[in-house]
Amino acid sequence: MSESKLNHANEKIKEGVVGGYKKIEEGVVDCYRKIENGVGGGYKKIEETVVNGFEKVSDRFIETFFTREGESVEEAKKRLARQAAREQNKEPSAQQPAAGKDGEESPAQQAAHNGGESGPEEAPEAKA
Repeated sequence: MSESKLNHANEKIKEGVVGGYKKIEEGVVDCYRKIENGVGGGYKKIEETVVNGFEKVSDRFIETFFTREGESVEEAKKRLARQAAREQNKEPSAQQPAAGKDGEESPAQQAAHNGGESGPEEAPEAKA
């Protein structure tokens, strides 16, 4: 065999091997893309399902407990959002803690009057 025929045969082998590797690479990359799309699509479906389920439960809860007569769920949501915004904008000093049973001070009010101490007051000593 002459050297040129040997070089020609080596070139054909090289082209075949390189072409085989490129086909394998393309197949692997294509497979990874399919996996990526499947995982991403699966995640998206789960996310949509969870969000839609939460919205249904939330709407039903608002409908049951917070809507007023003749008010839609959307109107109730807007009203509640406005109310929450007003509550957040109030200054803490303007808010008064609720009184306890029978008009008694709550533990928080008692602590405020006692200089921050919320423990029980000392009992007078018993005479023997």
